[in-house]
Amino acid sequence: MIDAFGEKPHDKRDLRIVFMGTPEFAVASLDALIKNGFNVVAVVTAPDKPSGRGMKLNVSAVKKYAIDHGLPLLQPEKLRNPGFLSALQSLNADLQIVVAFRMLPEAVWDMPPMGTINVHGSMLPQYRGAAPINWAIINGEKETGVTTFKLQHAIDTGDILLQERITIADDETAGQLHERMKDIGAALLVKTVNGLLDKTLNEKAQSAILLTEEESALRHAPKIFTDTSRIDWGQPVDRIYNLIRGLSPYPAAFTMLDGKTIKIFNCKKTHQYSTQSAGSHTTDGKTFLRFFASDGYIDITDLQAEGKKRMAIADFLRGYRL
Repeated sequence: MIDAFGEKPHDKRDLRIVFMGTPEFAVASLDALIKNGFNVVAVVTAPDKPSGRGMKLNVSAVKKYAIDHGLPLLQPEKLRNPGFLSALQSLNADLQIVVAFRMLPEAVWDMPPMGTINVHGSMLPQYRGAAPINWAIINGEKETGVTTFKLQHAIDTGDILLQERITIADDETAGQLHERMKDIGAALLVKTVNGLLDKTLNEKAQSAILLTEEESALRHAPKIFTDTSRIDWGQPVDRIYNLIRGLSPYPAAFTMLDGKTIKIFNCKKTHQYSTQSAGSHTTDGKTFLRFFASDGYIDITDLQAEGKKRMAIADFLRGYRL
């Protein structure tokens, strides 16, 4: 912690860190900090939640990791709760790190002397919001990235510390990008904390970042809702294809088939004029299920029918009569 003369720690063993996160994505960053010898004095994660038929309590991926590694754990229901704030204050953290957690009140993010830093899955200021990985693919981006930045009042607007660009493959899904990004983000986080210790980082205001011609307007990454996931077959093939990739595997783009919902996880696209009306479908009953769009068609390769498990198209057609 900061000493009596106001000096920041110069050694990772003296730097007191509180880590905040919940899902598997955050575990990679927490693990990287531990393996690189940083002093994580406590972990804050979501409360256990009942789920499934038996309403069994589910613990977060971050909680499992914290227990396995003997890390002190806090699970506040409300982040403004006086008891939680008092417990957090007593940890005397120099720095807080947030990865895939919830929005923090100022009383929390402004508590440590070195502030609170976040790992975000985009090249800020582009794609501020809850679902940056999904929206980058939905919008057909060829590149995205990871940003570490300091939290401020407005969401995802704080000063940038470090960034790393990532190329998005033409057929890459959000799930695949997520898996790559969690490790890239973890490595960037370690580099960021080392830079803060060495005092070699220059914080950069997001307002000072110049957008390219292609980025003439800021794109946002709001939460994904049901209406976002519903396929509009009147759209161009590329847009539909990107929507399916960008929502796979969760929450998954969906359409209706014989009055029932089907979720689509993978597909192939073809640009070809057809007299078939948008939204109509055809199949050979064995190997393909094809939906027509405004300028071509989509062949579904991996799907989940309502009330069924996820399966390849051949398995689906073997047991389904259209």
